[in-house]
Amino acid sequence: MSEDHKHRARIFLHRGDLLQARTAWEAAVADDRTATNPQALSASLGNLGNTCALMHEFARAEQCYREILQIQRTERNLTAVAHTLVNLGNLHIASDHPEKARPYYLEALDLLRELQDARGLGILHTNLALQEARAGQWNQAVSSFQLALEHHRIVGNEEGLAVTYSQLGKCYLDQENLLEAERCLNNASEHYIKLGNEPAEAAVLRLLTSLYAKRHDLISAQRCLERVVSLDLRYRLPDLEADSKRLLNMK
Repeated sequence: MSEDHKHRARIFLHRGDLLQARTAWEAAVADDRTATNPQALSASLGNLGNTCALMHEFARAEQCYREILQIQRTERNLTAVAHTLVNLGNLHIASDHPEKARPYYLEALDLLRELQDARGLGILHTNLALQEARAGQWNQAVSSFQLALEHHRIVGNEEGLAVTYSQLGKCYLDQENLLEAERCLNNASEHYIKLGNEPAEAAVLRLLTSLYAKRHDLISAQRCLERVVSLDLRYRLPDLEADSKRLLNMK
C-alpha cells in the first residue's frame, strides 16, 4: 500500500494539489513505520516535509526533518545528514528566522568538507552568502559566493554557476560596485544562454538594465530592456506590463 500512496502523492504534486499530496505522503509514512524500513521511512518523511514546507507549514516540516536526521545519524549516513541539515537551515530562512539557520549550515559545512562533496559545498556556500548579504555582511557574502563558484566549477555545475554569478552580481550592485556587478551579471547571462534558460536570462538583464541606468548609459539599458520585453512576450512572463512601461519611459 505504501507504494500506492507514494504514486498518488507524486501525481497530486505534479497537479499542484498540495493538500491531497500531503495526505498521501502521511499515509505512506504510516505504512513505512509499520514496515520498519528506515530508508523508506526517511524518504517518505522527506517528501512529507518538503510538501509541508511548500504549504508554509514550517513547524510540521521541521518535525519531519528532525525525525529524518535522527534516522540518518543512527544509520551513519553522513551525506544524507549533511543535506538534511541544509534543508533545516533553508526552512528557517523560509520562515523568517535566519538566525536559526546558520548553525545548521555550519554543521553541514563541516560534514561536506569531510566528504569532499563539491556539489553540496557549492550550494551551501551560496546559501551562506545569501544569508550574509541579507545581514549586510558584504565582505563575507562576496567570499562565500566566490567559494561557491569554485565548487560549481569543480563539478561543472552550469546552473549553479549561472545562479551564483547572478546573485553575486546583485550583491555587488547593492553595494554600488558597478564594475564587478557588470562582470558577474554578464557571466550569469552567458551561462543562462548556454543552458537555454531564457526566462532566467531575462531576470539577469533586468539587473543589467538597472546597472546601466545607474551609470547613465541609456543606450545599453534600453538594449537590455528591449531583449527583456521580447522574452516577456515569448514566455508570457508576469513582468511584461512593468517592463514595457519602463522601456516606454526610456524612449
